[in-house]
Amino acid sequence: MNKFHGTGVAMITPFQADGQVDYDALQKLIGHLIDGGVEYLVSLGTTGESATLSKEEKKQVFAFTARAVNKRVLLVAGIAGNNTLETVAEIQAFDTTGYDAILSASPHYNKPTQEGIYQHYKAIAEAAPLPVILYNVPSRTGTSVSAQTTVRLANDFKNIIGIKEASGNFELLNQLMRDKPEDFLVISGDDPISLQMIAMGGVGVISVVGNALPKQFSSMIRKCLAGDFKEAQASHYSMIEFTRLMFAEGSPAGVKSALKTLGVCGDTLRLPLLPVSADAAEQIKEQLAVVK
Repeated sequence: MNKFHGTGVAMITPFQADGQVDYDALQKLIGHLIDGGVEYLVSLGTTGESATLSKEEKKQVFAFTARAVNKRVLLVAGIAGNNTLETVAEIQAFDTTGYDAILSASPHYNKPTQEGIYQHYKAIAEAAPLPVILYNVPSRTGTSVSAQTTVRLANDFKNIIGIKEASGNFELLNQLMRDKPEDFLVISGDDPISLQMIAMGGVGVISVVGNALPKQFSSMIRKCLAGDFKEAQASHYSMIEFTRLMFAEGSPAGVKSALKTLGVCGDTLRLPLLPVSADAAEQIKEQLAVVK
């Protein structure tokens, strides 16, 4: 497949019981995902609890992940923020060794205008040493990147190669698919509607669920990309309840619970996030036994 087509996984960051990064578990997770057949990995996106890691911890996780992946699959670094100058400085200082692109969410909390979002990404594009994937996730940031702004950025900056689109807004998606440059990648950032987005012309997903079900989820996505939606639907339907549970009590708490059941890592999170309830953990365990 073409670059960044298929299934990318927004990796969790495993923690030891005392809250320190669990590098042994991170190594195990990376092996679990690559063996599961995913096309690429994303380090320290939202699912990686990047907001709770120090700059030094991020540097160490990025470096460790690159060494562990060892170019077996493509690797993307999550670098974002709501201070444009600081985000640009972080990108300029980033050691790109082993990485293929940067994923950057639009600014959170500030609620900039569309022109502010454009100027933020313009500054990133002009500074970035790697291709940039935009990330629109208004449920977390408070502001949506419009289709018009995305298309403008795609046309103005050749190193802005795609967008992880997690708005769930199909009116926006219709406009984006119609107006974007042909080679601009639209990647689902919302597991439950990845099949539908690929049917509209999306090229894949950056998945949370894929942490726990890399084989099942990546197989479904490949079927979608091959146009075999009948077979893909069967997989999609079998994972609906599991996918719901991944977000029912917050992410990545749900998928960390699943990974604990699978023996990949523990379910420790950093505050303000907490593990899922005992009831939810039991439901997740039950669903792991039935997904196909």
